[in-house]
Amino acid sequence: MAQTLVLSASQREASGTRVARRLRKNGMVPAVIYGHKEATVAVSLRSDELTKAIRTGVRLVDLKLGENALEKALIRDVQWDYLGADVLHVDFARVAADEKILIDVRVELRGISPGIAHGGNLVQPLHSLHIECLVTNIPESIRVSVNELELNQAIHVKELKLPPGVTVKNDPDAIVVQVVPQQVEVVAPVVPTEGGEPEIIGKVKGEEEDAEEEKK
Repeated sequence: MAQTLVLSASQREASGTRVARRLRKNGMVPAVIYGHKEATVAVSLRSDELTKAIRTGVRLVDLKLGENALEKALIRDVQWDYLGADVLHVDFARVAADEKILIDVRVELRGISPGIAHGGNLVQPLHSLHIECLVTNIPESIRVSVNELELNQAIHVKELKLPPGVTVKNDPDAIVVQVVPQQVEVVAPVVPTEGGEPEIIGKVKGEEEDAEEEKK
C-alpha cells in the first residue's frame, strides 16, 4: 500500500523561470501545494530526496513546512526534463487521511501464460486502472496473474482480485490482458506463364477477358 514519507519543504516567495533555474542549480526542485479550498503555496524541496521518492513509487507524502507544520499531500503531477533524468517541477494536492480519491494505478502482470507455449501472443489492452480508495490505501500496482491464461482466453476487469477497500471504475467487461493466436501472413503464389508474365492466382474472370480485349 501507499507509503507515507516525510519530506522537508521550504516556502518560496519568488517564482519564474530564472528562479526555477537557480533552485535546480542549487539542488532544489520548485513545487506547488494546492487543494482543499486553501491558497496555493509555492515551495522547493531537495532534488535528491524528492527524486528518490518518486522513482521508488511513493505517492503520498507528509510535507514538513517549518518546525511543526505537516501537510499530507499526494504527488499529482511530475514534470521531467527531456531525458527523463531530472525532476523539473512537482504538483502536490492536499489530502486528508480519511479521504477517498480517484487515481490511476498501473497494472503489473505476474507469471507466464501457458497460452504462449501453444502459439499465442500476450496482449495487454489496459496498462493502468482508474481506481477509488482511501488516500492512505493506494496500492503501488494492481497485480494480475496470467499463470492460467490459455490461448483465446482473457482476463476482464470484473475478474480482478483487488486489494481490500479498492474499487475499479473502468468498464467491468473491459479486457485487461488476453492471449490471441499469432497472425500468420499468407502470400499468394505467383506462377509464370508461357509469355514470361506472371499469372496472378485467383484473378477474376472478367479481368482476364478485359485483358484479352486490350491485347486485340
